[in-house]
Amino acid sequence: MTGPSLGFAAKPDAQEALEHWRRWMESERIVSRHTLSAYIGDVAEFLQFLTEYRGGATPSLNDLGDLKAGDFRAWLSRLAMAGLVGASRARKLAAVRNLFRWLDRSGRLHNPAVGTLTTPKVLRPAPRPLTEIDADRFLGEAEQDREEPWVGKRDRALFTLLYGCGLRISEALGLARKEAPLGDTLRVTGKGRKERMIPVLPAVNEAVRAYLDLCPFTLAPDGPLFVGVRGKRLSPGIAQHQMQRLRGLMDLPDSATPHALRHSFATHLLAGGGDLRAIQDLLGHASLSTTQRYTDVESEQLMSVYRSAHPRARKT
Repeated sequence: MTGPSLGFAAKPDAQEALEHWRRWMESERIVSRHTLSAYIGDVAEFLQFLTEYRGGATPSLNDLGDLKAGDFRAWLSRLAMAGLVGASRARKLAAVRNLFRWLDRSGRLHNPAVGTLTTPKVLRPAPRPLTEIDADRFLGEAEQDREEPWVGKRDRALFTLLYGCGLRISEALGLARKEAPLGDTLRVTGKGRKERMIPVLPAVNEAVRAYLDLCPFTLAPDGPLFVGVRGKRLSPGIAQHQMQRLRGLMDLPDSATPHALRHSFATHLLAGGGDLRAIQDLLGHASLSTTQRYTDVESEQLMSVYRSAHPRARKT
C-alpha cells in the first residue's frame, strides 16, 4: 500500500519525522487507507494552523515539543469557530494525539501539554434498528422484483448475513468465496484488523447456498463472495441502493439502511436476553460503552410497548 503524499508545513527535521510516522501507521499499525488519509490531512491542517499562528514560521521538531496547552486550545477554538461539530474536532484531536504519542515513544520529543486536553463532546445518535417484524418482512421481500433471479438471491443472502451475524457492510462485502458462511461459524476481520468468531444461523447458511447455486459466475476461492452483474466485487453503493428501493416499497423509515440490520442484530439479541459482553464480542466493539448504547434502544422500545399496551397508559 502506497501512502498518500505528504504536504506538511514544517521544517525538514519535522518533515522527516512525519514521514516516519506515516510509515509506522501504514506498516506497523496497518491502518486503513481511509484512516491514514484522514490522519495525514488532519495533522497537515494542524501544522498549517501553527504556521499561521506563529506569524508564518513553519514549526520544527523543537517547536512542536515546546507547544503549550494554550496553543492546542487555540487550534481547537479555531476549529469550533469554523463550525466543526464535536465529532469532527474529536477526530482531528485524535490524529494529533496519535502523532505526539508516536513522537514521544520514538524518543524524538516529549510534550505533556497534549495529554491535558479534553476531548470535545460527541453526541452520538442512538442506533435505529428495525423492529423484529419489519426485519422479517424485509428479508422476505429482499429478492423480489429483480430481473435476474440470482441477483435477488444475492441480495437476500447479503442482507440475511448482515442481520443474522451483525456484520458491517464492508465486512460482508470483503468476504472471499472460500470464507462463505456455510458452516456453524464465521471468522471475520473487522476494524483495526481484529478477528472475531461469529456463530452462523441455519437461515444464513440457506440464503448463501441459494445464492451460490444460482450465481452464473465461477467464483475463485480467493475472489469476492458477493459479486455484481459483471462478476466483480459488489460495491456498497449497489447494496445501499437496493435497500433504499425496498424500504420505499415497504414504507420503512429512512433509517432502514444496511447498517440498521447490524443494529437490529444487536438490539434483538439484547431483547431476547443476550449478554452484553457476548454481544460486544459478536459486534467486534473495542469498548463496552459502544455496545451499551443498545440498552438505551431496548429500554425505549420496552417503554413504547408499555405506553401503548397498559390500560392506565391508554387513558387520557
